[in-house]
Amino acid sequence: MKKVLVTGATGFIGLHCIHQLLEGGYAVRGTLRSQSRAKEVLDGLANTGVDTSNLELVEADLLKDDGWEDAMAGCDFVLHVASPFIIGMPKHENDLIRPAVEGTERVLSAAIAKKIKKVVLTSSCAAIVDTFDGKKHFSEEDWSDADNPKIAAYNKSKTLAERRAWEVVNEQTGTRQTKLVVINPAGVVGPVLTDDLGTSNVFIRKIIRGEVPGAVQMHLGFVDVRDVASAHIAALTSTKANGQRFIISERELWFTDICASLRDAGYTKAPTRLLPNWVVRLLGMFDGETKQIASLLGEERFTPADKARDILKWKPRNASESIIETANQMTERNLA
Repeated sequence: MKKVLVTGATGFIGLHCIHQLLEGGYAVRGTLRSQSRAKEVLDGLANTGVDTSNLELVEADLLKDDGWEDAMAGCDFVLHVASPFIIGMPKHENDLIRPAVEGTERVLSAAIAKKIKKVVLTSSCAAIVDTFDGKKHFSEEDWSDADNPKIAAYNKSKTLAERRAWEVVNEQTGTRQTKLVVINPAGVVGPVLTDDLGTSNVFIRKIIRGEVPGAVQMHLGFVDVRDVASAHIAALTSTKANGQRFIISERELWFTDICASLRDAGYTKAPTRLLPNWVVRLLGMFDGETKQIASLLGEERFTPADKARDILKWKPRNASESIIETANQMTERNLA
């Protein structure tokens, strides 16, 4: 039985990866910053009916060296999903960048030391689309410009962390080398397995609660979390995926499209009016979360996943339907 280490077991994406790995017959070891959250993981998985007898949970911190090589002992593969995210603007960008970059370096270095066959790293389209050169259509060849002063702290952290991952892997010598595959998801929505909603889902909750005063002119790709997890697992088994990065996005949507779909589904608090860009930018002067949104206003960003469909044989579900499913689940579970 193949064994996979999954970092960030409590996370929105990480837990879905664990769920699908267990269903697929893998043994799984998941990392937690604290064992105090182990019950949360086990209860979330138990609610799906999956057998957790081949799951173990261990402590490991992205900012500490201790525990990483021990966590990888006996594993064949690693899914490095764990990464910090702070909604809005952190007090200092290094609050995001340091754990992202240093954590990625620790995980990759430990994987190489323990002769792990392959690491699949969760990056983001945020590491691709901030080129600041007027582009609208992006591919895996594009990289966000981490040196541009306009780049958001989160996007910078994902870009620098992924860059460092490729550097560490490419510095290997010898014949037996750890392979790297990078998954670059767009906005991740979909049903949760615990009360950890995920960042994009928090945004949906704000809409259906009526906490958003108007629709902003924002255009982004979206994908269901279950399809993000399936892309990670497909990357484990595909030799053609080795050394590649993959955009994972089902479709692009304007914020107005999302609001209209939610209203059609009965969520009448979803806004109908369009907020002028200058209003959003003004609000962004006083609110970190709005400031992050303001940096995306009015720009179309197309992130097709043709490469994943071809090499990984990836077949995602409709992301618009996933958004409605997410809203319905939040309502049913009193999370909204």
